[in-house]
Amino acid sequence: MIEVYSWPTPNGHKVHIMLEECGLPYRAHPIDIGAGDQFQPDFLAISPNNKIPAITDPDGPDGQPYSVFESGAILLYLAGKTGRFLPEDTRGKYDVLQWLMFQMGGVGPMLGQAHHFRIYAPEKIGYAIDRYTNEAKRLYGVMDKRLAKSTYLAGPHYSIADMAVFPWLRSWKNQGIDWNDYPHLKGWFDEIGARPAVQRGVEVLADRRKPLVDDKARQMLFGSEQYKTRG
Repeated sequence: MIEVYSWPTPNGHKVHIMLEECGLPYRAHPIDIGAGDQFQPDFLAISPNNKIPAITDPDGPDGQPYSVFESGAILLYLAGKTGRFLPEDTRGKYDVLQWLMFQMGGVGPMLGQAHHFRIYAPEKIGYAIDRYTNEAKRLYGVMDKRLAKSTYLAGPHYSIADMAVFPWLRSWKNQGIDWNDYPHLKGWFDEIGARPAVQRGVEVLADRRKPLVDDKARQMLFGSEQYKTRG
């Protein structure tokens, strides 16, 4: 059974969805990032960047336990372990990897900044809100254009690239998005969201989710706790 150390965020849900899609047995351990669980030594031992998710596979590549951190790396690891959702042919594989990297380098960081400055920042900074809202719209436009001519982001087949992007778009309202502007992307979003494994994946640990209202959680997520030197 794969041990998953996670929280109900877009990056956590990517991995939850992949595990559900592959039918792999797993056990989810909540890492409450608002309470500071991500800074505990046991978690840092498998996720040195103090970010969720991370996994430990008791049956690693050499038959020994193996831990993986970073959600994109976990998706690739699970795809390699199961032989699913990442094509074997070179062209198909790199089509998927391009769109996975697009999520890792663009969709996640930029939509995360949009969330931060639109919703969580204690000071409403117009320049930052406009910058990241406009970047969110640009990224949605890139995906809408792609999906006007492709069934899925990386081509004709559902892949880890789709799993990586989908959870981030569930908060479209917080990103200042009007779905009417992105009809092809909206069709894809609805199709992915209807998959039973996706529906199960986004419910993993969802009962632990709570509004970000207290000062301690803000400190853990956005304040000086992030920048302490830890052994």
